[in-house]
Amino acid sequence: MKKQANSLVLAYSGGLDTSYCIKYLNLEGWDVHAVSINTGGFSKEEIQGMEKQAFLLGATSFQCIDAVKTYYEKYIRYLIFGNILRNNTYPLSVSAERMFQAIEIAKAAKKMNAKAIAHGSTGAGNDQVRFDLAFKILCPEIDIITPIRDQSLSRQEEVDFLKKHGIEWSAKKTKYSINQGIWGTSVGGAETLSSHLSLPEDAWTNQLEKSGEESLKLHFSKGEIIGINEELFEHPLQAIQKLQAIAAPYAIGRDIHVGDTIIGIKGRVGFEAAAALIIIKSHHLLEKHILGKWQSYWKEQLANWYGMMLHEGQFLDEVMRNIEGFLEDTQEQITGKVYLKLYPYRFELQGVDSEFDQMQMQKGQYGEMNEGWTGEDVKGFTRILANHFSNQKKVSKL
Repeated sequence: MKKQANSLVLAYSGGLDTSYCIKYLNLEGWDVHAVSINTGGFSKEEIQGMEKQAFLLGATSFQCIDAVKTYYEKYIRYLIFGNILRNNTYPLSVSAERMFQAIEIAKAAKKMNAKAIAHGSTGAGNDQVRFDLAFKILCPEIDIITPIRDQSLSRQEEVDFLKKHGIEWSAKKTKYSINQGIWGTSVGGAETLSSHLSLPEDAWTNQLEKSGEESLKLHFSKGEIIGINEELFEHPLQAIQKLQAIAAPYAIGRDIHVGDTIIGIKGRVGFEAAAALIIIKSHHLLEKHILGKWQSYWKEQLANWYGMMLHEGQFLDEVMRNIEGFLEDTQEQITGKVYLKLYPYRFELQGVDSEFDQMQMQKGQYGEMNEGWTGEDVKGFTRILANHFSNQKKVSKL
């Protein structure tokens, strides 16, 4: 395919920023090919609406690439294997998604022989680095255009621009920036720009609809969720989607993440990720029963590093493949059931059942009885164990 002088691929989400980009770039003389990467956040109807809006704004073409399965295989499964929560809070709902989308957009731009790639990131967030970095690595010959960042636009200025050109934007869409995917939804607004304000109830995409409690049984096979209660699924994605549908009406998984951005400032964003948090916590509980002490320790160190690298756009570094190999190797025996209960706004883990549960194979019960050693054995063990500390104390000046 011959490269067109004015052919441009836009990473299009259907939100305010990328909608502005279509209209602006079209007026600048570009043939804008709007490309969306579906990571589980769009329904069929929403995709149809995005397509209609893209053409209304002036796009030359629109395509939505269904990449949910690839997203799971290359990203989500390792977030589960590593029990990864950024700052012990955030399941990297958007962090992982953006890096994946950037890589897929780069592939699409190369396939279309585009002269330029555009994205709608601002100049004050992580996404600009993730997109730029992926593009510079994977298609360095293609120009990068960023209208929102380059013009330092406010959301209201974007709304005013679209209105000037006959496009109305709803007040809620203006007030909150919402990014939805299969691994969670982020919610950003005026409140998250402060250090003390919480998001109002109507800002959340999932409202409280259920009361009381509900018991669940999750099935895991080699670290991957494969079933809920008595229903087993062909692919873990189906289990994730089913769990989200069950838990979201309890308004579970809401929180606000605060952390260090790639560009060196503190950032704050709300998120709701019912399925992600339940799966990670359930998986972690199962691991605590099955893995050895040092397996758990080193897994925690490497997984924390992996999460940080992914969050900061370093997914393409080869060390990530090395860590993925380690994480996958640790999952060989992570098979069993996890029991939990759902309540409004929270969930509670009850316990596990696994043929690999080391707690059921011990020669003793913690705090109760033992069959594998005597009191005299413990006295001798403790005496030897104390030698190191006794020697330290003799030479210590404290």
